[in-house]
Amino acid sequence: MTFPAHRGFTLIEVMITVAIVAILASIALPAYSDYVKRGRVPPALDGLSSFATRMEQRFQDVGSYANNAGACAVAVPAAANFTITCAITDAGGQQFTATATGQGVMAGYVYTINHQGVRRTTNHPKGAPAGDCWTTRGAACEN
Repeated sequence: MTFPAHRGFTLIEVMITVAIVAILASIALPAYSDYVKRGRVPPALDGLSSFATRMEQRFQDVGSYANNAGACAVAVPAAANFTITCAITDAGGQQFTATATGQGVMAGYVYTINHQGVRRTTNHPKGAPAGDCWTTRGAACEN
């Protein structure tokens, strides 16, 4: 009498496979999450850039960034996951700073642009760079 050969995996082989998958997932999921967050930043930066351009057009037409009430004269654009605000930073309406502040999953991201076109990452979860730039990766200006 012959017995058929058993086919399949041993418990140790399954446990090793599960451990390898767990290690790969623990590396891949945070990297993917960061990648998705970086993809949500450009619309806010585009909004800031277009806003600054419209503010410059206003300044060329009128000679001031401010409206009669002393607030920014141009409507602030909407950006998903970010709130964009504008502030006149002097009494004569000759200077402004626009800020995009991350909301919800993008909390901790803050970008600014001013009347001189200086772009700054003022807050980033991985650290804001010292230079004048917008960065999606944080801690250093990207070229």
